[in-house]
Amino acid sequence: MQDFNVKRPSRARPLALHICTLAALLAASVAGASTLTPTIYGKPSALAIVGGRYSFTPKANGPAGYALTFSISGKPGWASFSTTSGQLSGTPRTANIGKYPNIVITVRDSAGRASLAPFTISVAAASSTAPRISGTPATSIVAGHTYIFTPKASGPTGYPLTFSIKGKPAWAKFSPVFGQLVGTPTAANVGKYSNIIISVSDGVKSASLAPFAISVTSGSTQGPTISGTPSTTATVGTAYAFTPKATAPTGKAISFSIKNKPAWASFSIASGKISGTPTTSNVGTYSSIVISVSDGSASASLAPFSIVVSQPSSGGGTGSASLHWTAPTKNTNGSGLTNLAGYHVYYGKSASTMTTSITIANPGTTSYTVSNLAAGTWYFSVNAYTTSGVASARSNTDTKVIP
Repeated sequence: MQDFNVKRPSRARPLALHICTLAALLAASVAGASTLTPTIYGKPSALAIVGGRYSFTPKANGPAGYALTFSISGKPGWASFSTTSGQLSGTPRTANIGKYPNIVITVRDSAGRASLAPFTISVAAASSTAPRISGTPATSIVAGHTYIFTPKASGPTGYPLTFSIKGKPAWAKFSPVFGQLVGTPTAANVGKYSNIIISVSDGVKSASLAPFAISVTSGSTQGPTISGTPSTTATVGTAYAFTPKATAPTGKAISFSIKNKPAWASFSIASGKISGTPTTSNVGTYSSIVISVSDGSASASLAPFSIVVSQPSSGGGTGSASLHWTAPTKNTNGSGLTNLAGYHVYYGKSASTMTTSITIANPGTTSYTVSNLAAGTWYFSVNAYTTSGVASARSNTDTKVIP
């Protein structure tokens, strides 16, 4: 690999591709997305119970920097509405029993608006029957194992049920929709968690399980191990493969997982093998790949690694070009650019035919070496793209002559 001095027109910038203009170009592309209208979604309950509180808040999104406001048509007289959050809430009385149709909630910004489909709320009298809840939660769990408990509940027909919990352990999560308590405590969570109470409500009446406790005990301190040194290079058209070595405590089955697997590769959860044959469209760097092994109680991982996919050497090409650039950090409106995803490097034998591209899916990478270049003049350019797929215009074009 050799460094080079760029030949360029007298007014062109050097291919140190210090993309000060790229930040503005990318920002302009991102700013262009502000013409999108907002979105709104959510499923309001169709039933309200006399004496019970009714509440629904839609979820809405809009272009960054644009304030959202809400409005409503067909609002029931017994309910109130927030123009800031879109929340519709209230407690109907006996005199409000009946149907309230054609309710429409709308969100607006300065670019446009969007509305939920019209919906109806039926107000019904409170049932004399309270909901019921049952189930026997486990009272112990070994650290490193997953605890899960879902109660059974029923209530009067047509009355939506919601769940709540008191005394929830910090290592667990709780679903207000299903009443499920789930979590995986660690060795730091060993101890007893008492006075846990799960309740169900139909909006008017409620019922609860008897208070219970969960004891977290320590398990085996011996976990699985994993080792191996994966190759960090792959060539277009040539099969790539790596299988790590792993061990586990006697009698425990193991399985493998992977993070940031390249799209051109396959992975075996049984053996941990990563393999595949990249094509020309896969040329680029695939970073932060992590292969892990687990025995169900504990896990271990290889250090993160990268795979650089390059074109095979052809036509006796032995030259290379080192490219460097500066990452864009701001949008044109002055706000920080927080969703930068990576870069595309383009090159070819003329400024109008830079048809070969390399995707660098790492916003922290600000340099790249293009190898296997045949003799002649080569042209290079770079652009950036965001996690939402918005790409900037290409940077200034520069050249290198390969002897």
